[in-house]
Amino acid sequence: MIGRVFAERYRLEEFVGKGGMALVFRATDLRTGHDVAVKVLRPELVSDEEFLERFRREALAASKMSHHNIVNLLDVGEEDGYRYLVMEYMRGRTLKDIITERGALPEKVAGEIAIRILSALQHAHDNGIIHRDIKPENVLVNAQGMIKVSDFGIARVAGSHTLTKGDSVMGSVYYFSPEQARGEDVTFASDIYSVGVVMYEMLTGKVPFDGDTPVSIALQHISAAPKPPSQLAEGISPAMERVVLRAMGKEMRSRYADAADMARAIRAALQNPQQVDGTATPVTGLQEPVRSSTGNTDRLQRQRRKKRRRDTLLVLALTLVVLAGLAFGGIQIASGIMNRTEAPFLIGETEEDAIRIGEEKG
Repeated sequence: MIGRVFAERYRLEEFVGKGGMALVFRATDLRTGHDVAVKVLRPELVSDEEFLERFRREALAASKMSHHNIVNLLDVGEEDGYRYLVMEYMRGRTLKDIITERGALPEKVAGEIAIRILSALQHAHDNGIIHRDIKPENVLVNAQGMIKVSDFGIARVAGSHTLTKGDSVMGSVYYFSPEQARGEDVTFASDIYSVGVVMYEMLTGKVPFDGDTPVSIALQHISAAPKPPSQLAEGISPAMERVVLRAMGKEMRSRYADAADMARAIRAALQNPQQVDGTATPVTGLQEPVRSSTGNTDRLQRQRRKKRRRDTLLVLALTLVVLAGLAFGGIQIASGIMNRTEAPFLIGETEEDAIRIGEEKG
């Protein structure tokens, strides 16, 4: 395959690796001179019509995504019987490589990585795409610390085959949601569960469930409670542990509402590590006993009248503030809709890609 040119544009330069569905090559885009990654689907899948149709739909969906924490799809093609995807090429290592080398990561580092994974997932979910195969092997980290989630599209198509096909089986089953393990349809909540497992591994250096066979591990996802991360590693705050365990809830409704919701919970846990229930501990022992006597009756009545007048004036003042705020807010919203756009995150992008993304965002 080395030296082959697809679409008279993408010359395969180097074999990078393989997964359950594709062979991955570093290639040169002959039009721009930039490196790209080309994923060539394995030959045994080419004759699977159902797979090919789903692949086409997923490739189309993936082409609509553009996010700084996603390895974005650049092109799709077929040539000489080869089906291929052209993706951004990112030099770096996988999150799995880093965990294997370093073991448990500091809570702040793990939290920041998870927030970026969730940012990518929220963008994907907003576009109707479920990743289905979130795991450290599919999270890339470069030398500058940029985080990118890979394998959108193919992973979704591969979901129904994960227990039976390919050498990625053992890597995937550790991060299965219970509904995936039961063979049920997955939802956005399934990705949330998998992020919870990835966080568990980042914080402890270990996956929550292990076993001799994929089936035994899948059964644990369905019915076994994970050991609290704080029992396996030091330095895990109660707040962060609660985030991880909630994300790994057996029932989908018990998990976070969406990826953004989980990201906010992680940020709150980093800011207030000891807060586990969203409320502060009440302060007690500071109230003085109330003293009353007959001689104080007039004074108490005067104080109540003053308080009522003060409350009335306060309500009037607040009403005026609210009305003014609504008027001002309406003007600002209208102005924002007409005159503003969200600036994309461009740090770490090539100049060409930065221009392309900037133009897409207006």
